Amino acid sequence: MPDRGGGPTGPRIRVGRPSRRVRTLLMTLGVLAVLGMVFTMFAGFWTDWLWYRSVHYSSVFTTTLWTKIGLFFVFGLLMALAVGFNIWLAHRLRPPLSAMSMEQQSLDRYRMGIAPYKKWLLLGITALVGLIAGASASSQWRTWLMWVNGVPFHEKDPQFHLDVSFYAFDLPWYRFLLGFGFAAAILSLIAAALTHYLYGGLRVTSPGARATAAATGHLSVLLGVFVTLKAVAYWLDRYGLAVKSSDFKATDNWTGLRYVDANAYLPAKTILFCIAVICALLFFATLWRRTWQLPVIGFGLMVLSAILIGGLYPAIVQKFQVQPNEQAKEAPYVQKNLEATRKAYGIDDAQVSEYPGTSSTKDKTQLRDDVDATASLRIMDPNVVSPTFQQLQQMRKYYAFPNNLDVDRYNKDGKDQDTVIGLRELNLAGVDKQNWINTHFRYTHGYGVVAAKGTEATQGQSPGRPVFTESNLPSEGDLGTYEQRVYYGEKTTTYSIVGGPQKEIDYSDDEGEKTTSYQGKSGVNLANTFNRAAYAVAFGEPQILYSGAIGDGSRILYNRTPKDRVEAVAPWLTIDGDAYPAVVDGRILWIVDAYTTTNGYPYSSRTTLGDTTADSLTATNNSRAVVAQQNQVNYIRNSVKATVDAYTGEVKLYEWDTEDPVLKTWRKAFPGTVEPKSDISADLMAHLRYPQDLFKVQRELLTRYHVQDADTFLSGSEVWQVPDDPTNKSGNAVPPYYLSMKMPDQKQQAFSLTTTFTPNGRDNLSAFMAVDSEAGTGDYGKIRILKVPTSSTVDGPKQVQSQFNSNSQQNIAEFVRLIRGGDSEIEYGNLLTVPLDGGLLYAEPVYVRGGGLKYPLLRKVLVTYEGTTAFEDTLDAALDKVFGAKGSTTEPPDEGTKPPPASSNPTVREALADAQKAFDAGQEALKKGDWQAYGEAQKDLEEALKRAEDAQAKAEKGSGGSKTDGASGGGAGGSSPSPTPTPSSS
Repeated sequence: MPDRGGGPTGPRIRVGRPSRRVRTLLMTLGVLAVLGMVFTMFAGFWTDWLWYRSVHYSSVFTTTLWTKIGLFFVFGLLMALAVGFNIWLAHRLRPPLSAMSMEQQSLDRYRMGIAPYKKWLLLGITALVGLIAGASASSQWRTWLMWVNGVPFHEKDPQFHLDVSFYAFDLPWYRFLLGFGFAAAILSLIAAALTHYLYGGLRVTSPGARATAAATGHLSVLLGVFVTLKAVAYWLDRYGLAVKSSDFKATDNWTGLRYVDANAYLPAKTILFCIAVICALLFFATLWRRTWQLPVIGFGLMVLSAILIGGLYPAIVQKFQVQPNEQAKEAPYVQKNLEATRKAYGIDDAQVSEYPGTSSTKDKTQLRDDVDATASLRIMDPNVVSPTFQQLQQMRKYYAFPNNLDVDRYNKDGKDQDTVIGLRELNLAGVDKQNWINTHFRYTHGYGVVAAKGTEATQGQSPGRPVFTESNLPSEGDLGTYEQRVYYGEKTTTYSIVGGPQKEIDYSDDEGEKTTSYQGKSGVNLANTFNRAAYAVAFGEPQILYSGAIGDGSRILYNRTPKDRVEAVAPWLTIDGDAYPAVVDGRILWIVDAYTTTNGYPYSSRTTLGDTTADSLTATNNSRAVVAQQNQVNYIRNSVKATVDAYTGEVKLYEWDTEDPVLKTWRKAFPGTVEPKSDISADLMAHLRYPQDLFKVQRELLTRYHVQDADTFLSGSEVWQVPDDPTNKSGNAVPPYYLSMKMPDQKQQAFSLTTTFTPNGRDNLSAFMAVDSEAGTGDYGKIRILKVPTSSTVDGPKQVQSQFNSNSQQNIAEFVRLIRGGDSEIEYGNLLTVPLDGGLLYAEPVYVRGGGLKYPLLRKVLVTYEGTTAFEDTLDAALDKVFGAKGSTTEPPDEGTKPPPASSNPTVREALADAQKAFDAGQEALKKGDWQAYGEAQKDLEEALKRAEDAQAKAEKGSGGSKTDGASGGGAGGSSPSPTPTPSSS
């Protein structure tokens, strides 16, 4: 061996041993890399299994897993066998190569090159197509489970008289099988043709016969299989016409047969089926005739027939039979569509009544008390007052409320009260010191419910604030004793590790921070090192593996939003965009509405949930949108009510629609996951309500499908539209509103969900719609529509809002000009509509967000009825003015009559005195029109109020944490002067 770097007597360096070490090292690294990749893939699987087991829905995980695995292997193996067998058969049928043509000689090098690897190449090709086919098939697990578990609807389609379950459960599976068959036939045909070409069975440029007899027979059989599948496709297409969507001027996403379908396409599909069967037989006959002449002629005839019979003939029927008398021809089919659509969306029982739109009562004073009996007008808009809740009840920066609060009802002194409610949830963005321990171990949960009356606002020194019925930290008020910690909520999107050595921050009081340790059984135990390693990989966080903050009893909580948890345990449900909290049986529960859907209901027109449920709220709050549901459906039921415990994370699914065949199908597929309706407690039943997304889908359909005769539907004269939200300039649909009210045929108020309609392209009112949302009552879900005569011109929401903005008699325009001319902003609340004595009462709260103030306060209430408008400080005052009479109800207590509870504190007295000076200075600046001075006064006022609130809070803590009365406005600084002086305050 030659020397390397040494002289004649120098040492010789051997190169072989380092080379082996390098190879060993590389092999070791390769093995470790493979093991790492395998463990990474396994970690995702393992953590999913642990999570499903922790929520006691492991059957959902195993059922979906084994279904996917079964479909993967069955269809992957079938595809691999089909392609592999045809490659093997083509190779077996290859001709002798003794007299090769020049073309085949040029291919000889390819044959020689693959000869040593034929078996491996065959296995590789079949494995590849098998993997692809198996992966595609595994995604059809829902289709398989619905087919194998499908139950009958006991309803038949009007064309073929088959049960609806055939279209909803069977037809999708048959179409999948057909698509798989086409893919297998085409891939087998391509693979066989290439093999025959490579081994001389097919020739392209050589003279003489282009194919051997064996190749001809083999490929003819494959073509025969393809054409046979095409015949099956023609036959299934006949039934597919009942669920086929098409453009039709009567409505978007028309579904079902029309005249041309029933009288041209349907017979054409039958004829094409017969031609395809004959053509397939001709291909199979090539096994004996060894010629493609007849099969090619038959195939050409089939293609020509598809063009003439399947395309040209229907066009002729449409042009010369339908168009000259379209209404008469299409009416029977439109009638079928009307009936099916109304039934599929649950609007077939909608009660449409004529409503005059104008009152017949001359003396309006007698209607004043009728208003209070008719509706509890909500002046606290949950979509506006969240910043107010935030400012008055946040308490700590690491708490926050959702952007849109919720409306519920709670019983107080035997009477239901419409309530605006929100949870004080964890806000990690407000944690001062951001680090891994704080984010995932110390700040783990929110704390408490905050609720306020929906129909009242405070008066006196602090006007326009919510009248809190549950407030402070810890929360106290009308809701009694309940578990206040919120570990699962809409804003809780990151994981937390609880229950271990590291204590959690519970809440803060005058003695400092209180700590706690999670006592629930939720989450996955991290005491096991293997589990920690799996989560470290799955979450990409190595500290989970070695952190000393994790020990015995540590549990990891994730998938913490109510929607995420319900979607995970019931992936076959479509989740409503708005989960809402309620205090039920001493616990905070998130209530989630869930739907069963299908797009296979014959003759029912389709809709896209993501588009239909969009409105001005979802445009600014994606968490309330059903944006993931862009698939089209034509059947929907609110079949399941789900709850998620805010402390334990426990998910419960309750059967709601006991007659829904889609739910029955899924319950067969996932037995034991849905509890019976009878298990719903009375306390929970009191908080269930009609879901918003279903209501929005139904109201969109009712813009056209409120009519029940085909002629009116086709004429388009009764088409309505959902108006744009008049309170903002978003251009999106007005959201539906919850409020307690009674329709003309009801004897007492019921918690309802309401909306308005206007004529297509116009702004006046067409109809008012309400659905009874009182769960557990006989009228729950009953849709009532009050239809205004088309000859009348009753003002719609946009027109009412325009009149509000331009009304000079009530000084509304001047108020708006002064506020906007300064450093303040106006926010309009929900424009509520209530039927009253044949007319329509509109009420709208007006909020002002002053100068440097961060939250809106109620400053005015707009009310209009029969052309009379009032613009007053309170709802009762506005109603009194509109009707010219005093109501028998009492005003909310005047908070200004009570001395401030902390007025003995010198710091508070000094701050309040400064606030009064700033207020007076602001009023003086308003009179002079000096907006710069007004802005400075506003800043001084805000600063003084902040000092007063801080000092008062400090005093309360020092005295043992006494709280202000939640019903009297409660919250921080409930007795301080108005933080937003406006011209209306003087």
